[in-house]
Amino acid sequence: MADIRELAELIERFSKEDGAHATSIPHLFLHRLSQPSTPLYSVYEPAFCIIAQGRKQVMVGEQVYLYDASKYLVVSVDVPIVSHIMEASPSAPFLGLRLDLDPAVIGALMMEGDLKAAATAQPGPSLGVSDLSDELIDASVRLLKLLASPQDIPILAPLAMREILYRLLRGEQRARLSEIAFAESKLQQVNRAIGWIKRNFRAPFRMDELTATAGMSASALHQHFKTVTGMSPLQYQKQLRLHEARTLILSQSVDAATAGHAVGYESPSQFSREYRRLFGAPPLRDVERLRDALNAASP
Repeated sequence: MADIRELAELIERFSKEDGAHATSIPHLFLHRLSQPSTPLYSVYEPAFCIIAQGRKQVMVGEQVYLYDASKYLVVSVDVPIVSHIMEASPSAPFLGLRLDLDPAVIGALMMEGDLKAAATAQPGPSLGVSDLSDELIDASVRLLKLLASPQDIPILAPLAMREILYRLLRGEQRARLSEIAFAESKLQQVNRAIGWIKRNFRAPFRMDELTATAGMSASALHQHFKTVTGMSPLQYQKQLRLHEARTLILSQSVDAATAGHAVGYESPSQFSREYRRLFGAPPLRDVERLRDALNAASP
């Protein structure tokens, strides 16, 4: 049986530099960081995540999750998060993997294995942390070993990924996995609302269109949306706007007013105020801080 140290060695072998690394195995990404991070703002998609070395904090709304090499994380819907690598150093870098989850594959495996969906009347939070089993580590190690033999990936990688999903479906996160798979679950209704907001986040907020897309009343959608994402639909839209504006300012060197207008803000002062509330500094000062941190991390 493989152990977490072997998994860490494999991640380090196939991710020589800091950052997130796509691999030749579809949906599999490796993460490495040689120092603790400042808060990182991003949007998580449905995924299974393991930390093989180091420790991380993830915050969704007001919910805080801590996990390390003894735990795994499951994400059930697209959700804005704030993450913080808490333990990492050049001699013992943070090492992790992420496997993106496909609802169709989960659903097919449940039917094939005659695995009944977990009975839940209401959806739970979009993130869940559980103890990492030896079986999950073993399947993950076998998956990563395939990176050394690309000719075996098309045949053997799907088998290892199926085993990982099977182990998850038999574990504590079964409810989240099964909700991802079924289109008419409350979680999927919230997910349809999330998809509508992501497609239309630059436009004025339309609650009537959102509820029609989700197939829920406004009160039910608000309740379930906040349970899953930790925020209201309007707060979710604001976070998407601000994340996109931050990316525009950082990558395209546009000014704050232009970035705010591009993501749907009509008032520059409102944009600056909400940006500062989320990221802790006005747009230009925040981006300068980010660039300084990136430059300091560069070899």
